[in-house]
Amino acid sequence: MPETVRKVDYYYTTVPDQPHEGAGLLDVFKAAGVNFLAIHAFPIAGDQAQVDLVPEEPGTFLAAARNADIELSDPRTAFLIDGEDRIGATADTLGNLGREGINVTATTSIVTGGRYGTLLWVGPADVEKAATTLRAT
Repeated sequence: MPETVRKVDYYYTTVPDQPHEGAGLLDVFKAAGVNFLAIHAFPIAGDQAQVDLVPEEPGTFLAAARNADIELSDPRTAFLIDGEDRIGATADTLGNLGREGINVTATTSIVTGGRYGTLLWVGPADVEKAATTLRAT
């Protein structure tokens, strides 16, 4: 089965970099019936963590955030890639982008059940060129 590449909207918020803060944030969305395609969190300056959220259905997600007074960024773009696991899958993707002069600002890949998934970010000026290069839908 070929790889699927989707251009997705993500939003980020920050939480204290403390136990249970991320779980508490996600509990709000769970209670509202929000499903995520991807979640990526990491520490940032001070005692904060940034949480990048890729909702399956942005309308439900945004309503839940608004109802809970969760401050979100404006929508930003990332790419979500999935396919059958193979050696060099992420290397090939990064190589294709690099040959086109596109800088990848961050990426996370994971394998489970014989499939792999990659969440990939490029700078705003490179989004459309990356979408074309990746043949994103």
